Amino acid sequence: MSKDGDSFIKFQHAEKIVNNSGSNAIYGLGIIGALIYFLQRADSFWAVLWGIVKGVFWPAVLVYEALKGLNL
Repeated sequence: MSKDGDSFIKFQHAEKIVNNSGSNAIYGLGIIGALIYFLQRADSFWAVLWGIVKGVFWPAVLVYEALKGLNL
């Protein structure tokens, strides 16, 4: 290939990536807060494991309960 063809291949895949990570930070803080909340109340090994599961999946439960409350 020629030198011009090589530069085309290099810059062909260059893209501007925009990452709106504000909501990711809020979600991450929510998970950390939920983990602290649930793990403070754990008094056994299985309660700690269940607290971790609840801390990670609390948004899904929250949305489910909200939709159930709205009768959707």
